[in-house]
Amino acid sequence: MTHPRSDNLRGIALMVLAMAFFALGDMTIKWAAEAMPLGQVLLLLGSGGGLVFAIMTRLQGHRVMTREFLHRGVILRNAAEIAGTFCIFTALAKTDLSLTAAILQATPLAVTLGAATLLGERVCWRRWTATLVGFVGVLIIMRPGFAGFDPNALWAFAAMVGLALRDLATRLVPPGMPTMRISTYGMSMLAPTGAVLLLSGQDWVPMSGANWGLMALMVTVGVLGYHAITAAMRVGEVSAVSPFRYSRMVFALALAVFVFGERPDAWTLIGTAIAVGAGLYSFLRERQAMSRDANRTKVAS
Repeated sequence: MTHPRSDNLRGIALMVLAMAFFALGDMTIKWAAEAMPLGQVLLLLGSGGGLVFAIMTRLQGHRVMTREFLHRGVILRNAAEIAGTFCIFTALAKTDLSLTAAILQATPLAVTLGAATLLGERVCWRRWTATLVGFVGVLIIMRPGFAGFDPNALWAFAAMVGLALRDLATRLVPPGMPTMRISTYGMSMLAPTGAVLLLSGQDWVPMSGANWGLMALMVTVGVLGYHAITAAMRVGEVSAVSPFRYSRMVFALALAVFVFGERPDAWTLIGTAIAVGAGLYSFLRERQAMSRDANRTKVAS
């Protein structure tokens, strides 16, 4: 399916906005992981976020529960949501924010490969090049096989796979399905996942005022980011929008340094610059192509 270039640019803007919210969400997750077990965090986030999305769905005049819940695309998306979210929460609890964010920068490569092989989207050589260069930047950040590699980083890698599958599955849901309903299903699935973890042996921690405030902030930024990324993946081509996941690294590095006192080394900064540069190049190519199409239309008219 071919999308207008204006749709691709809208999708790109939504993706960058989503990454800013997700970086803030990562910050709150690290804080929450210090005060509460993972199951409790997932249960509260899924319940609160799911409720907010359900209300927004109803305000738009749509039913919340329909037969679409059993659609294969929706089921696949919800399963990928559960796996990806569980792994990213675990990664943030066990590793530095900057490291987790760096590994997640490989997501666009996985999504682009999936879009080309599974969804049949056309990916030009410039997009392939930009995405591959961005992945090289991620490898520089990770430095796999060298001293200092953290095995817990594998949780972040698993999260990357889950998030890529979620984004690809978003394109498989029924075309007329409201974005708010999709978001309601995905977010709500976190609640039973958290309940299972609690029943498996994790202890519930009494909620203090600070904990409730932290969860409220997490739900707010989570809902905003979740809606933005869902809309982004439905508006533009996956291969055009996905490279802008790299912007999450910029926001994450800022929070890691100024909030958590992390000090990324020179190689991390170099790799980040390469990854972000590749994403910006892809955006500029898309904007130039849009400008050329507009000029051709004017000439033809």
